[in-house]
Amino acid sequence: MNDWHGWAAVVVFVGTYALIISEKIHRVAAAMGGAGLMLAIGATDDVSAFYSQDSGIDWNVIFLLLGMMMIVGVLKKTGMFEYLAIWSAKKARAKPFRVMVMLIVITALASALLDNVTTVLLVAPVTLLMCERLALPAAPFLIAEVMAANIGGTATLVGDPPNIIIASRAGLTFNDFLVHLAPLAAVLVLVLIGLCRVMFRSTFVYDEDRAAEIMALNEREAIRDPRLLVQGLVVLALVVAGFVLHPILHYEPSIVALLGAGVLIAVSTVETNEVLGEVEWPTLAFFAGLFVMIGGLIDTGVIDHVSTALSNVIGDDEQGGAQMMLGASAVLSGVVDNIPYVATMAPITADIVHDMGGTGTHVLWWALALGADLGGNATAIGASANVVVLGIAERNRQPITFWQFTKYGLIVTTATVAVSSLYLCALYGLLT
Repeated sequence: MNDWHGWAAVVVFVGTYALIISEKIHRVAAAMGGAGLMLAIGATDDVSAFYSQDSGIDWNVIFLLLGMMMIVGVLKKTGMFEYLAIWSAKKARAKPFRVMVMLIVITALASALLDNVTTVLLVAPVTLLMCERLALPAAPFLIAEVMAANIGGTATLVGDPPNIIIASRAGLTFNDFLVHLAPLAAVLVLVLIGLCRVMFRSTFVYDEDRAAEIMALNEREAIRDPRLLVQGLVVLALVVAGFVLHPILHYEPSIVALLGAGVLIAVSTVETNEVLGEVEWPTLAFFAGLFVMIGGLIDTGVIDHVSTALSNVIGDDEQGGAQMMLGASAVLSGVVDNIPYVATMAPITADIVHDMGGTGTHVLWWALALGADLGGNATAIGASANVVVLGIAERNRQPITFWQFTKYGLIVTTATVAVSSLYLCALYGLLT
């Protein structure tokens, strides 16, 4: 980082981050402005920004979001989300805390099979409608479920994109993640439920009149277009199957989502313009700007410098190294998107594991995965799912501010990382 471009890139990134935090200007404007400055100072260029697999815009993420937003847009027209909202509220007896617990558990389980972004795209509309029916503020429920998505995503290889990178570099299998991280993810979901009971206690106001109205509703009456619903659910099931069968089919999730969206629009009577109108374009623009800014940090060697410094500090200290990897990854992933961070740290971690004579299931790999996945809950832009939910909330006139999310995110991240630290100590004997 001797080149002035590196320091300039840091200044641009920190300045943009400060603007996003302050909310003086819209986060999309801040991200796009920061991306423009990264290009203007030469921290990155058009080739790196648009075509580089390592430091450019992650088009797989952009088009995965686009495809799933289009599918969700079609499903919204069927009344499916109203049906699910009424059904869920009735199952929870219209009691707010029971509703939140149900959403947390469903979201966490779904995120273990799908990626966390796809999960929140499907669950958020149900949440908004449920809160509307119960006259409850949507923000606490949306925040709880996006955190559940990030926690649930730690359980499996396909739950969070960083896990895929780690599995590829370390030679880990789907079952390795299930054995080592799924039990912890289940515990962390319980921790999240306990924290939500305390953090959002003022939200859980039971309204008997509203509850009686909900219990009297017939959820089947909410379905407006049964034929379109069947078409949408068949396509959605095929898309989910494509995600799960990725190791066999070798189709990227973005390709599967776009194919599903294309097929659904082709076989249904929904107008293309209507579907495109449901897409969260500001969210996609924000991601593009964020990717370009992070690419500037990668191209100028800033992220590599930080990662190398961390590896030098760890050295061959296995016991302290795992704890340091967990903590540092959680902090950095709360600020920098965890995908490029893990992509940079994976080869460094592989070298450390090799030098220690470790195996593919070395504790450092699990520390890296846990820190990167759980650290995403720390801030409003720490994980892709967070940004998506903030966009959905804003579009539905239920805005969630940066600090509103982050003040709860820091609590949840601190607690879950602490439990993960104890888990690593107990499971791998790091206290001895």
